[in-house]
Amino acid sequence: METTLRELQDHLPEFVRRVVAGEEVTVTAGGKPVLKLSPVDSEMTPEDLERDALARLDALPWIEPGDGGPILGSARPIPWQPGEKMLSDIVSEMRE
Repeated sequence: METTLRELQDHLPEFVRRVVAGEEVTVTAGGKPVLKLSPVDSEMTPEDLERDALARLDALPWIEPGDGGPILGSARPIPWQPGEKMLSDIVSEMRE
């Protein structure tokens, strides 16, 4: 089934019921598909979900697998001194 973003917003409970019943819903904006709602496969284990996610990443042409060696940091890391704000703290403050 296909619907617009506006219809989805106006009738969300109805679309959720349809998806729970097994139907897939494609949502369009400006006439172009922007997202797909589908039921969750409750039979999948966390390992299945991880395997599926990795398979999707492997299928992307710009993702390259590592060589299995250690994960290395930057060749020129920025020094951090105790008491200095971490970047994550600065970003959090900016978002407030």
